[in-house]
Amino acid sequence: MQKSVLLLLLLVSLSSCDSQVSVENKLDQGMVVSAHPLASEVGRSILLKGGNAFDAAIATNFALAVVYPRAGNLGGGGFATFRLQNGGYGSLDFRERAPKDARRDMYLDSLGEVVPDLSKKGPLSIGVPGTVEGMVQLHKKYGKLSWRDVVAPAIELAEGGHALSPYNAEMLFRYQKEFHEVNEDTILFTAQGWLPGDILYQPALASTLKLIAAEGRDGFYKGITAKYMTESINDRGGILSIRDLKTYEAIWRETVRDSIGEYTIVSMAPPSSGGVAILQLLKSYMMLKPDKLKPNSSEYIHFISEIAKRVYSDRAQYLGDPDFVQVPIDSFISEAYLRKRMAGINLNTNSSSADIEGPQVEVIESHETTHLSVVDENGNCVSLTTTLNSNFGSKLFISEAGFFMNNEMDDFSAKPGTPNQFGLLGAEANAIAPKKRMLSSMSPTIVLKNGQPHFILGTPGGSTIITN
Repeated sequence: MQKSVLLLLLLVSLSSCDSQVSVENKLDQGMVVSAHPLASEVGRSILLKGGNAFDAAIATNFALAVVYPRAGNLGGGGFATFRLQNGGYGSLDFRERAPKDARRDMYLDSLGEVVPDLSKKGPLSIGVPGTVEGMVQLHKKYGKLSWRDVVAPAIELAEGGHALSPYNAEMLFRYQKEFHEVNEDTILFTAQGWLPGDILYQPALASTLKLIAAEGRDGFYKGITAKYMTESINDRGGILSIRDLKTYEAIWRETVRDSIGEYTIVSMAPPSSGGVAILQLLKSYMMLKPDKLKPNSSEYIHFISEIAKRVYSDRAQYLGDPDFVQVPIDSFISEAYLRKRMAGINLNTNSSSADIEGPQVEVIESHETTHLSVVDENGNCVSLTTTLNSNFGSKLFISEAGFFMNNEMDDFSAKPGTPNQFGLLGAEANAIAPKKRMLSSMSPTIVLKNGQPHFILGTPGGSTIITN
């Protein structure tokens, strides 16, 4: 049984990465894994200065905003799951939310049909960003070093510049057309053709980070940075307001956790679907696994896919922002419910839509997310996933402040109950509403073995994160 649990757990990758290879920095005082070597080195340096896992995670995340602009961010959001050295658990939801002027039908035309790309790029695709507020709250509650100390390395990277990796240079080249289309003028990233090894200097981003270092959340959600954001977005037809920024709050949430044998899985609750879905997958597999089912055989893959169909059906139909919809987490991960939910699985046939009540799939999430994992010498563990949604988010760049804005509004169900342009269904639980958080598949997860940290997990992949 233990080997089977490990086998399925390892379907979840350790972290997002440049060129698909996690970059880790190990030392006696802990370990940092992130998508970029410079960001990982920042986290390592914070641990060497005596900082804890929270300090290192925050510093690494700000560094990713500088060196990994396609997904690292100030203008996005995410989730963090953590385990404290005293054995306690917690999680923080700093997911973006819809602006107060968002409407249920804002992406539909006069005939009630979804307007292609309106929620995917440009000013109306932008949700209220949560990353900076998330980092502020993590530091306020659990940080050890000063706030200035954890932001300083990112400022140095933005001011001093860094050499573009082949992958980041390729990504900047690939999105030139969309940068021009959305911004309608020259921005930092369209100023020249980018090549591997080119030095990227980001003075505007450095200035914004200095404001954040000096003023905390007010350096981002109020004052000149807020002015830059709202003017840049709304001059192009957006709806983000100063009030949206001032009133944004990260939310401390209970983790979703359960034990399977000697393993305890600790993950994120809604509006992340990760914790519920991962536990449904793992528990269903362990309860129902046929004898002598060989890993990676056609029967094995069929069995896993049949479980996943039902898990994703529940995700699409029932999960959403818990401040707007009731999500009975304990029921969804209970053995009684899962036995009933999976009862129709047949190893010899594929389930049809009629076999699985509710939508089987939903709105596609973009795959361009980044993850970092940190553990310190005292056993504090942080699993943190953040995103702009698509590569470079909405493609709208706040030139005066030096960062891209997200396109997270695309993660809502633009037209519940009706297939979108991909032929996929969304549900009422994830319909657009003012100040509502959109459903996510980000799944920052910690696995303990006999009560001790064993894995710190997370990955990019959009709606495939859960099964990656």
